[in-house]
Amino acid sequence: MNQPTRILLISSDLMSTSRLVGIGHAAGAAVETLASPAGTPQGAACDVVLLDLQSLAGEIAAHITRARELGGTSAKVVAYGPHVWKDRLDAAVAAGADDAVSRGEVMGGLPALLARWCGGPDR
Repeated sequence: MNQPTRILLISSDLMSTSRLVGIGHAAGAAVETLASPAGTPQGAACDVVLLDLQSLAGEIAAHITRARELGGTSAKVVAYGPHVWKDRLDAAVAAGADDAVSRGEVMGGLPALLARWCGGPDR
């Protein structure tokens, strides 16, 4: 049996977190949430770490580094934020994120993004 894609979602925005958890579950993924990168996940290593840049204060590079630590060695680190934050999204990739997408892309197309990042919700 295939393992579901494991997502670690780091965001302090309760509304978008709730919505993304639902979208992730509907796509067949297991989703764990943390309100900040300072937290500690309860589960094992994940496949994707989604990092909400809009909800997190501080240096992007530090958040990317911490997301890598939290996700494990094979996790894709993906930053997201408002589409008008192109500079910050580009800075996240420059700091080591595997990808950076708009909030709208994550909310409207998470299953397709999971397929792009890790082969789909069921590997």
